[in-house]
Amino acid sequence: MAGISSLGIGSGVLTSDLVDQMVAAERRPTDNRLAQKTQQSEAMLSAYGKLRSAITELRLPMRQLSAADNLKAFSASSSNEDIGVSVDSTKANRGSYSLDVTSLASAQALASLEVFADRDTTPVGEGKLSIAVGDKTAEITIDSSNNSLQGLANAINDAGVGVSAGVIDTGNGFQLVLSADDTGKANAASITATDSDGNAITDGSGLSRFAYTAGDAGGLSETIEATDAKMDINGITVTRSSNSFENVIDGLSFDIKDIGTSTVKVSQDVGAVTDRVQGFVDKFNALQGTIEGLAGFNSEAGVGSLLTGDSTVRALQRELRQVLTGVVPGLENANVRSLADVGISTDPSTGALEFDREEFEAQLKNNPDDVTALFAEQGRTTDGQVEFVRSGLNTQPGRYDINVTQAATQGQLVAGSALASSVDVTADNDELALKVNGETTVNLKLTQGTDVSAQALVEDIQAQLNSNAALKASGESVQVSMGSDNKLVFTSGKYGSESNVSVDSVESPGAFGLSIATGSGGKDIAGTIGGKAAQGDGQVLFLSSDDGPASGLQVRILGDQIGSRGSINFVQGLGKNTVDLVNSFVGAEGRLESRASNLNRELEQIKENQVQLDGRIESYRERLVKQFSAADALISQLNSTRDYVTQQLDALAPQNFNK
Repeated sequence: MAGISSLGIGSGVLTSDLVDQMVAAERRPTDNRLAQKTQQSEAMLSAYGKLRSAITELRLPMRQLSAADNLKAFSASSSNEDIGVSVDSTKANRGSYSLDVTSLASAQALASLEVFADRDTTPVGEGKLSIAVGDKTAEITIDSSNNSLQGLANAINDAGVGVSAGVIDTGNGFQLVLSADDTGKANAASITATDSDGNAITDGSGLSRFAYTAGDAGGLSETIEATDAKMDINGITVTRSSNSFENVIDGLSFDIKDIGTSTVKVSQDVGAVTDRVQGFVDKFNALQGTIEGLAGFNSEAGVGSLLTGDSTVRALQRELRQVLTGVVPGLENANVRSLADVGISTDPSTGALEFDREEFEAQLKNNPDDVTALFAEQGRTTDGQVEFVRSGLNTQPGRYDINVTQAATQGQLVAGSALASSVDVTADNDELALKVNGETTVNLKLTQGTDVSAQALVEDIQAQLNSNAALKASGESVQVSMGSDNKLVFTSGKYGSESNVSVDSVESPGAFGLSIATGSGGKDIAGTIGGKAAQGDGQVLFLSSDDGPASGLQVRILGDQIGSRGSINFVQGLGKNTVDLVNSFVGAEGRLESRASNLNRELEQIKENQVQLDGRIESYRERLVKQFSAADALISQLNSTRDYVTQQLDALAPQNFNK
């Protein structure tokens, strides 16, 4: 019998439509279950994403408040617009200062006394000019290639020694003019001339017409004197080589444009601090609103939200409440102990924070240290010469005793012999070079003069050190003084084993008691913190990151007293605690990240289940088709047999015999 090529031909019942309906019925329950799980997981992922975003928004304002500097905002005002003031809130304090600017800094200007007929063709002489400006020196050569006024000016400019040259057409001839690049007495120029054989030229001919030494007649005249800026601050005279006075008072810098007087007032900008706290309150309340929308419960309707009862949300609310409503460890006996003490309370019906700005500002004015410690980490020391530097990741709040076994010292160089009561500073002994802290080379060119007193020499050396570009660039400093035995003493401004001062070169060995020598190095501080042996770096005593409860704690210890230096009470503050809590939820290993990862794995598993369902349903379809095909063939055979039997019976019917 021929095979059946299409379902239902044999039976008219077991059709492809019936197979499709049976397959769909088989698939529907699992499809619905997987779709429901997919929808729920995606909705949960979206909800956790919104929650994560709201929690992350809380981190920024609390991170700002966790820095003590952001709770010490200061503003400064000047009564004279020509005396500008800027403030660094990390160092400033409240105060009022009376300023009297008596002198502005100016850059030196020089001009040749002789007027030359032509700038390009009139010879100026051959030889060398040695130019010294501040701590820079250069030697330029004038020969047949540049023996003219313009050639000389070009050579000076190419030397880059800190002075610029030009040629002026006076109408009656040409003059060379020089101007210092920087203001201040320390940047005044000194110029000497030598001939081609290296002999000094002082007769007013050739290149000596461009020589200049302060106080002596020469070929150049000083048309503008180099002056320092000078002002009195509360009666104390302060001098700078420029018109900018940086950090002359802790946290204050001044820019002066003209002489005159001013009253400068520094006050705490409580409004700026209050705005930062308001930012935290706003972000916290936004987080509460997000939680209410995602996990709230409508008691009247008896309907919850997607995350109602979620363990992660409950943990977040519980831990935030613990951090923000409790007393900060270390402030138990302070005037400010919790947020409630600074006007931040919780609405019990909504969980939102309410902020009384006036109360906060009053507490900030009256108890600034306590308010700072409430939000930011703070180290409170019992010794006025012990300063908290920073904590580590593992530092725990608490009180730790400090003991010093070795005080930090500075590197120092003492001259080999005593200084005479007066000295002559000449071109033969006015140069020396120091090496500071093993890294910075300092070239000094002293001011020449006769019968210079020992004290005047010390002041000149100090002025040269204060204005030295190499020292400024490195952030180092050196102090020079006269010892009790009348020997020059150079002391590095740095403390510790890296601190030292050496003499690298002396133009005239033995001059001023100096010769090439290495000074004695400084020592790092040594001692214990919380009973644990600490390491020293200059004046900073610190523990490593795995050294008990005080791990990572750093303190700076001033003075030379050894033995007990009191204790430090480390207060971590709400800012750091809140940031750590936020990170525990939204960080790479955070709880929300873990929940999101689990949900993503569930979605991947659903996709795998979907693939498995597709395979199972396809097998089911194939099985049905085979079963239907067999049944249809059987029915077709039965139908054929039925038809045959019917025909035979019809043939045997009685009426057929009567024919």
